[in-house]
Amino acid sequence: MREEKLWGNDDPLFPATRVAPGSSMQFAADGLDRKHWSNATPIRTIFRKAFNDAGLPYFNLHSFRNTLARLGEEICKTPEQFKAWSQNPGHKKVLTTFLSYGGVACQRQGKIIRDLAKPQQATQLDIDELATLLVRDVRDRLSCT
Repeated sequence: MREEKLWGNDDPLFPATRVAPGSSMQFAADGLDRKHWSNATPIRTIFRKAFNDAGLPYFNLHSFRNTLARLGEEICKTPEQFKAWSQNPGHKKVLTTFLSYGGVACQRQGKIIRDLAKPQQATQLDIDELATLLVRDVRDRLSCT
């Protein structure tokens, strides 16, 4: 979508079908529109058919977001990384990701709490990493004004 249609971050991941008068002067599908679908029924239908065609059981769209949220919770090491991760599925607010997806399973919660009791190894940034982060922060603040 980015390379062929030159769409950006604000365009829908699953765009609506553009409808226009066809050759018979009746409405027909005419490519993709830069609008979101009014509801998720079309993408559910597409996913259900794709899973069926592949001989797999159907998983709903939220199960994918839930899986992505849990993966992000495990691999993201900083709040900034998780914010970027949560923006990927289209969440403008990181709280949407935290509150709606990726709940911590009881077993995982227990392990996390037990691990908090262990001595933590301090991580130290080298001077180059610190300078890079400082420059990025200043640049981001200036671009917001």
